[in-house]
Amino acid sequence: MTSFYNEEELKKIGLKSYGENVLISRNAKLYGVSNISIGNNVRIDDFCVLSGKIEIENNVHIAAGVYIFAGSAGVIMKNFSGISSRSAIYAASDDYSGNYMTNPTVPDDYKNVIEKQVIFEEHALVGTGCTILPGVTIGFGAAVGSMSLVNKSIPEFKIYAGIPARFIKDRSNNLIELSKKYIDEQKRFK
Repeated sequence: MTSFYNEEELKKIGLKSYGENVLISRNAKLYGVSNISIGNNVRIDDFCVLSGKIEIENNVHIAAGVYIFAGSAGVIMKNFSGISSRSAIYAASDDYSGNYMTNPTVPDDYKNVIEKQVIFEEHALVGTGCTILPGVTIGFGAAVGSMSLVNKSIPEFKIYAGIPARFIKDRSNNLIELSKKYIDEQKRFK
């Protein structure tokens, strides 16, 4: 038996929608599944936790041990984007200023939850062990180096790394031509 859900099992999960060739590990945990949309050619590996309003487009990989806490603001992962293992994405976070209480055992009247959408543009990549905070957009073709804290948006075709993440160098835009070639090849085989 494979470690991924088969087609019949995927139907029973109750996702908002999903496409073709979707591989979700049986060891992944999905919460609020009626708010999760998944495109074609998507793979979600072992020990991932996905919670909240999540839109995953096509050809996306979410590696083992990734946590996506999307809340109601949401996380969007566009075509060819990916997240490496042990990274955490937060579209919702408690306010840790000390002006409010925190954690899910405290009534909402005493908390200030910050919710801002997180977007991974096409070909955006996040290395292993990264943390992405609410309101961040990883630009088209941008990449985040391993073990980085991203608290501000990253421009397209740039590589950022560090705590907090800062500009390292430009990234090649050859991805545009490669993705066009890939899409054309896929159309020919259908």
